Amino acid sequence: MEYKVASAKEIPPGKMINISHQGKSILVANLAGKYYAIGNSCTHLGCFLSAGVLTGEKVACPCKGSVFDITNGEVLKGPAEIPEPTYKLAVKRDRIILIE
Repeated sequence: MEYKVASAKEIPPGKMINISHQGKSILVANLAGKYYAIGNSCTHLGCFLSAGVLTGEKVACPCKGSVFDITNGEVLKGPAEIPEPTYKLAVKRDRIILIE
């Protein structure tokens, strides 16, 4: 099953957005034209990562500073200990698609 996330133009390189899908908050980021999706609720306190800072492949939580790798959801710096879930994306005709 496929779900349209956004048009590619809506997420320029180095930017990220929050989407909701089936009750889940998902962060979608554009890293140099490649799109990645991970959970948007920090696994430490639940703050939205999309309100944090994206630097290269890293996103820092705005609450306690946990840092996650956008490409695989791994925790790079605590206090979070649990990685973010990842989601598969594709680009079709300038549309970013979430694939289930």
